[in-house]
Amino acid sequence: MRKLPTWVFIVGLIGLMFATVICAVIGYATAYEFGSYFQPEQATDVSVESLIGARPTQTLTLTLTRTLTPPPGVTFTPIPPTATIDPISQGPTAIPTWDDPRTITILLMGIDERRGFDNERAYRSDTMILLNINPITKKVGMLSLPRDLWVSIPGYQPERINNANYLGDVNNYPGGGGPALAAATIEQNFGIRVDKYVRINFDVFYTLVDTLAPDGIEICITEAIDDPSYPDAGYGTIRVTFEPGCQRLNSERLLQYARTRKTQGGDFDRARRQQQVLRAAQQAFLSVGGVTRFAAQIPTLWDELSGSVVTNLTINDVLQLGLLAADISPEDITTAVIDTRHVTFAKSERGEDILIPNYGAIYDLIQETFNPRPSSTLAELRESSQGEAAAIYVYNNTNVAGLAGKTQEWLLGRQVTITGTGNIPEPTNTLTTIRVYGTYPYTGRYLARLLGIPEDRIEPGRDGLIQSGVMIVVGEDLQPLLSGTPQP
Repeated sequence: MRKLPTWVFIVGLIGLMFATVICAVIGYATAYEFGSYFQPEQATDVSVESLIGARPTQTLTLTLTRTLTPPPGVTFTPIPPTATIDPISQGPTAIPTWDDPRTITILLMGIDERRGFDNERAYRSDTMILLNINPITKKVGMLSLPRDLWVSIPGYQPERINNANYLGDVNNYPGGGGPALAAATIEQNFGIRVDKYVRINFDVFYTLVDTLAPDGIEICITEAIDDPSYPDAGYGTIRVTFEPGCQRLNSERLLQYARTRKTQGGDFDRARRQQQVLRAAQQAFLSVGGVTRFAAQIPTLWDELSGSVVTNLTINDVLQLGLLAADISPEDITTAVIDTRHVTFAKSERGEDILIPNYGAIYDLIQETFNPRPSSTLAELRESSQGEAAAIYVYNNTNVAGLAGKTQEWLLGRQVTITGTGNIPEPTNTLTTIRVYGTYPYTGRYLARLLGIPEDRIEPGRDGLIQSGVMIVVGEDLQPLLSGTPQP
């Protein structure tokens, strides 16, 4: 076999990784145990064994028909730089298209392995994301798994899901070590067959962002963040802060934004930020400027990435999936996070804070993410929201007097009944969000669509300001809509 030209390998790698690499690395921080997102009152004395026993025995019915059978000889090594095709001499058409009509599910993991601090035998995965790709419909589902999910690990005692990678590496689990055991754990607990895996470390993140987006990546931050114990480049801590608003972040700041857990939702909020960074990185990397920069920096990318990626994807897989990914629109990527609606807070026998899966709720979420229904029209969302009969509140989250009242008037003009208005006790002047207290998915989506708010700004209500219903938390960004001024 001839060595695959490095530029061709990276083209394929980036084509696939625009929807994988960034999200898979930004959350890892195995040593990041300086603060817990669990509030004391959230932990309960619920029996872990009884909750685990509540897991349904049936297999989730999805169109995931491929099986986890790594090819013979797969070892725990980086992506091999060999392939049977040479597009440099044969031209771009030498790369075959992905012709398997079945969906493919890829497990993305990030570990806290960094150059100069890589003496550990194995690492727990701090980020786990399932990426489900449908080659026929050109749709992608992306589901983030919190690292503290308490699950059954094949061949071991129940543990946090992030321990699967560690146990698999330490004990040389057949078929790929830690990533293979993590994939088997997901299949056993959630009925999803994982076809491929990709595991990366710190170096991948910095290299990709610095090379492909040297001017940084724009992120719109919706709340102030203050983390006094963020892990530094070694084994100490530093303070990092972020102010609300749209801003351009370099690789270091982008990683800090995605890794910190110092918001009310802890790991759940972090998972949403990771997916936000994914979308922003996708747009930056696939822009004309991004592609041009990439072409000029291929040697750098190859040198930096070749030792930092562990996968059972072949190079041909990467190339073909890269071409397939180029045809997928951002609007056809459905993202979701397993959060407080899908778990029960508990303590392990060792006193650890853990999350007991609510398997029924998680199965429903998987279906919604991997097999989403066609987009509903505004009229259809309105009809579905009326069936939920949710109380709707409007709260002002700014220092602009009367903004909640103006929003109420605007909504009343569109036949939306408002139960009450109020003010956020300590306004943060962030972008408008929608908080759902209870199970009112259609009402949240309807209000977001009506107000022109992205659905990634719909979040679970956790502050206790209302007992049940849906709250529109109004930011200054809503003023042009309320005044009738066309929005840019």
